[in-house]
Amino acid sequence: MSAEHLHAQFIRDGHCCIEGVIGPDEIGAIRENVARDVREHSILPPPQGYVPGFLRFNQALAPYLASPKLMEVVETLFGPHSRISMVTGSINGPGIPRGDLHADWPFNQKNASHIPAPYPDAPMHVLTMWMLTDFTHDNGATIIIPGSHRLSDHPRKGGEIDPRQPYPGEQRLLGKAGSVAMLDTRMWHAIAPNVTSEDRVAVIVRYAPWWLNLDPLRPGTVDRADIVEANNGVESPVPPLPREVFDRLPAEVKPLLHYSVEQ
Repeated sequence: MSAEHLHAQFIRDGHCCIEGVIGPDEIGAIRENVARDVREHSILPPPQGYVPGFLRFNQALAPYLASPKLMEVVETLFGPHSRISMVTGSINGPGIPRGDLHADWPFNQKNASHIPAPYPDAPMHVLTMWMLTDFTHDNGATIIIPGSHRLSDHPRKGGEIDPRQPYPGEQRLLGKAGSVAMLDTRMWHAIAPNVTSEDRVAVIVRYAPWWLNLDPLRPGTVDRADIVEANNGVESPVPPLPREVFDRLPAEVKPLLHYSVEQ
């Protein structure tokens, strides 16, 4: 699909998928490399693996992070000077249960720093899910609610919609290994059960416009101290990128991450 068609689908449905970003000759080695480091550095116990700031430990995806078609779609949404806000290693292992329907930062109302609901009808943050295994119904392909990104809030406990229950029209984010799915972070989505005996491996990379304030995510900043820590708030930290890691990144990727380098 062309970037124009991908953009149109993203605006209409809240998601799109770019196939074949990582070729079949590379995907196996990258998957094993990533899975090893997610297991080693995960801050959550099995069956889930979750590593914030994953680029600190593993740069296997670095050559692909500024892939031309992906960046073309990002630019149609945000214009120039976009940046990578977060890189997270992820494993959904056998036996992982269904999670709550939610939106992601900065729209999730449970986060300390969030855009208050009703939030505006405009994309402000893009979640990309780099599929390192096939995403299937059985292995826990993410649950999504197409079109929910146009709504002004997401399900919350105690509200009219129970986030723990299936929602009419929900789908699975299916795709082949090597594909990259793009989601508007307003779109309702949830962890899905993995009923296979194999891990579902992915890296989640989020892209933001230059004007979106990322400091509440960054330890050591004034905004994180004032907005998150002073209020005992919940907010995933985004650790800084070590200078030696940044220096090894491809030239086309560095502009997406130069703001995040460790001082």
